[in-house]
This record gives sequence, C-alpha cells and structure tokens, in this order.
Amino acid sequence: MSKPNFYVIKLKRNFLPLTFVLFTFCLLIFSSSNLPSIKNGLMLWANSVVPSLFPFFVATELLMHTNIIQLLGNLLNNYMKPFFNISGEGAFALIMGIISGYPVGAKIASNFRENNICTKEECERLLSFTNNSGPLFIIGTVGILMFKNTYIGILLFITHLLACFTVGFIFRYWKKNSNSSITVYKNKKIYDKTNIVTFSNLGEVLAQSITNSISTILLIGGFVVIFSSIISIFKTSGLLNALVLIISPAFKTFNIDPNFIQGVLTGILEITNGINYISFIACKKLSINIIFSAFLLGFGGVSIMLQVWSIVSKTDLSIKPYIYGKILHGLLASLYTYFFINIFPFFNFDL
Repeated sequence: MSKPNFYVIKLKRNFLPLTFVLFTFCLLIFSSSNLPSIKNGLMLWANSVVPSLFPFFVATELLMHTNIIQLLGNLLNNYMKPFFNISGEGAFALIMGIISGYPVGAKIASNFRENNICTKEECERLLSFTNNSGPLFIIGTVGILMFKNTYIGILLFITHLLACFTVGFIFRYWKKNSNSSITVYKNKKIYDKTNIVTFSNLGEVLAQSITNSISTILLIGGFVVIFSSIISIFKTSGLLNALVLIISPAFKTFNIDPNFIQGVLTGILEITNGINYISFIACKKLSINIIFSAFLLGFGGVSIMLQVWSIVSKTDLSIKPYIYGKILHGLLASLYTYFFINIFPFFNFDL
C-alpha cells in the first residue's frame, strides 16, 4: 500500500499567489457591489485626478529639460544642504512635490536618480519628505468640499508642511556616512546642457513629456480602480466591520467614537475615501475629525505607497525611507494639528 502524499504549502512562498487567487475569487463573488465601486473609482480618477495632476506631470517633465533645476541648485544649495543634507537641486523636487501633490515628488526623485542629478542617498532622502498632498487637494477638496470650511483646509495644509519639513530634517541623517559620488547610472549621461529644450527640439520634448505623463496618470488610474474594488470587498464581506469590532475597545479607552475606525482603516488603504468618510462623522469635538484627517494626509495611504513603489522600482532606490517617512509624517502632522487647535483659539472648531 503506497503512502499518501502530503503537499505542504509554504505560506511565505505562496502568499502572493494565494492572495491574488483570493482577490480574483472575491471579484466574482462580490461583483454586484464591485461594479458600482469600480465605476465610482473611474469617475474619481477622470473627474479629479486627471484634471488636477496630468498638467503638473507634463509641466514637471518639461521643466526637467530646462535649466531651472541648476538655477534652484545654485540659489538654494546653502539652505538645502544644512537642513536636509541634499544638494540644492533637490529644492525642485520639494517645491513641485508641495505644489503638485502625490506622487509628483517621488517621480522627480526617481528622475533625478536616473539622470544622475543627485546621489542615491540624496534621492532616498528626497523620497522621505517630498511626496506630499498638494494645496489644491488639502484646502480645496478636503477643507472646502468635505469639511465645508476653508480654515480647516488652511490648518491642515500648514501642519502638513511643518511635518514635511520636520521629516526632511530628521532624514538628513539617512545613510549620512555612506554618501556616494554621482556615477553613471544605467549607462545614461550625467545631466548636461544637451538636455535643455530649444525651439528645434520642442516638438520632440513635448511629445515625450506627454507620453511619459500619460503612462504615469494611467498607472495612478489603475491603482484608484483596484483599491476602490478592494475597499468594496472589505465592506461587503464584513471584514471591515470585524476589524472595527476588534479595534473599537482601544478607541473607547481614549474616549474616541468607534465610528472613526472605519474611516481610518479606509483611509489607510485609500486616502480620499477615508477622509471623506471621516468628514461626515457627526462629532461635537470636530478636532478629532481634523486630527485623523491630518494623519491620513501625511501618511498618504497604501494605494499611493504602491504607486510610489512602482515608480521607484525602475531605479535602484529603496522604498524604505518613503515608508518610514510617511508614517512619521502622518504622526507629526496629527501632533502639530493637535497643538495648533489647542494653542490658537481660531483653529478650534469644537462645538
């Protein structure tokens, strides 16, 4: 009699395949609720993400072909180096990352690495603090549209910036003793004047910039749709409610309404849906809504984290400083928001 064969599935080796199989199965089982969520995700991407980000992507690509980076490098080197331990060219990533929003800062940091504008260590430091929520999203979408209050948006933007600069200062010590010189990366030439756009090559540069921007915006659209579907599966399957029940005792200990748990968990996956949910929670202490929103704005969510990972995976940059930096950014932003609300009376919106 032959012995029965036992097949042992190694969880670590097969974790991702099993996850993808489970995800495909859930798409079939919960298709009735997934379809509306996917449509909403597409609408969110088409109506909000594309109009707000695509022009910035094109503008960033075009600016990469001008001497603005060198000018900023010469102008701001005396500030960037002592504060952030990054050459002055990094100011371009910081400024555009603040103005444009996620994931422009990470895209510029990756471009800097590919074109040898900054060292690997400097680009990893840039990843930790230059990828931020933009003023259009924080003040316009979160403040005015979600909370119906411009001052809340301004408060969140101020604390978001303060947290950004603090993270950058802390990460100035990232691999401080292992700085390398700028070396040729992937056989690409070091950034020089041949990259400058002129009237003779304007058409080629513009076409290339639009093509690269389309690729990035489609990538973001894919993530928005996928995570809209994942959130829908979590809600329909009851998994989200189960997590709420598990975590609710901890929230009650700190006298925080457990209704915030679902918003926070949703925001950790995808920032827009999470903050939108939190803004609708009726609470006499509106400061709690604002503090949780500040954390999610700083952290950015897993969706954006994977977007950044897909961008930096084309280089030799590590994703670790980005992950550590965003967790720290979220915590600092919520802490600064708490202090502002308690120190400045006009920022206290509690009833």
